[in-house]
Amino acid sequence: MTIDANTLPLVAGDDPAALAAASPDWLATLRRAALARYGQVGLPGPRTEAWKFTGLNALKALQPVPAAGAVDLGLPEALKALECVSIRVVNGRAEALPSDLPAGVEVVSLGDPAAVPDWVRVTLGGVVSIEASPFAALNTAQFTGGVAIRVARGAMPEAPILLSLLQAGGDGTATIAHPRVLVVVEEGASADLVTVHQGGGGYLANPVTEITVAEGARLGHAMLQAEGPEAFHVATTALRLAGRATYDGFVLATGGRLARHEVRAELDGEHIEYSINGVYLGAGEQHHDITTFIDHARPHGTSHEMVKGVLTGRSRGVFQGKILVRPDAQKTDGFQMNRALLLSRDAEVDSKPELEIYADDVKCSHGATVGELEDEQLFYLMARGIPRARARAMLVEAYVQEAIALIGRAPVRDAFAAVATAWLDRHVAGTGE
Repeated sequence: MTIDANTLPLVAGDDPAALAAASPDWLATLRRAALARYGQVGLPGPRTEAWKFTGLNALKALQPVPAAGAVDLGLPEALKALECVSIRVVNGRAEALPSDLPAGVEVVSLGDPAAVPDWVRVTLGGVVSIEASPFAALNTAQFTGGVAIRVARGAMPEAPILLSLLQAGGDGTATIAHPRVLVVVEEGASADLVTVHQGGGGYLANPVTEITVAEGARLGHAMLQAEGPEAFHVATTALRLAGRATYDGFVLATGGRLARHEVRAELDGEHIEYSINGVYLGAGEQHHDITTFIDHARPHGTSHEMVKGVLTGRSRGVFQGKILVRPDAQKTDGFQMNRALLLSRDAEVDSKPELEIYADDVKCSHGATVGELEDEQLFYLMARGIPRARARAMLVEAYVQEAIALIGRAPVRDAFAAVATAWLDRHVAGTGE
């Protein structure tokens, strides 16, 4: 299959058609379908509803080469104290996998698709939709590595699994990588996953994560996007939850030149408890986009979503969240709220909460607020001898920590709170912007 370069502008280096031909049959089928889909739609433009607030003109100008080279980056200081099982994926490929895994946890490299176990073959590509996301199609067509993580039936590892996705930018040339992550949590299991995105230089990171949470299982999943200041980051997370499953998700976005994280969840069972909360922190001319889709397909499901933003300088924030309640999903309880705090007159925010309900016995609500710090609150603190800049920082921190407090696992919650505080100390406490 050949596709004109103008139709597929982000492909460079690896020939996607040759990659499909060299893959085992089960993966070759996925790759060819994804390549055909991306060839049909290409990069989304302003007429694509889901992308109308996030322009990709700067991205279209890139002529990236496949990412390679070492990445000399450690974890953010706030995460170094976490006692965890650590996995590193560098430039889209897994490094040496840990040998001291907890009982019931299996980690497999996706670098050799012909050697992966059956549970990878039957699950990979079955959760994410290449029809809904052109970047997921691009990833499926071109990923050359990543990891698959399985938490076996009934296993309950105490330590979180920490997955670092790192990328090296080129010397004057942008790079591109398509890390692929698969997480399978089997019946009755319980685990916590922390995903950290980092890098240096100019690059496009296009990670795709597929997650299945089986009957009665639980997954806590905290995601930190701390990419370099020249990076483009477009992440897709797709989930499928079975009956009585629990998913506690959180996104903290602080890095990147342009960053979008799209989380799509199918609640395909009764009595599911699903939450996807988050915070984006923007400074300078950063662009943050958090887009979510929650599909209530069965009765008695509960979803909770709180996304907050803080914007300084000329930064821009985007929130798009949709809750779909299907006809059979009676007794659904869905809550969605987006709040944004503007600390600069040049900052900008776009918010689009949305409900689409086809059942009549539900309790669903959504809302959005955008505002500035209240003068009365500042005056109250300053009247007690607190300098104005410090008073502003205290109010903003309280506002941010309200969302971070929703992270269920205490050590992870504390680490993410420290990351947010460090950002606020740099961009709010001493600037007076």
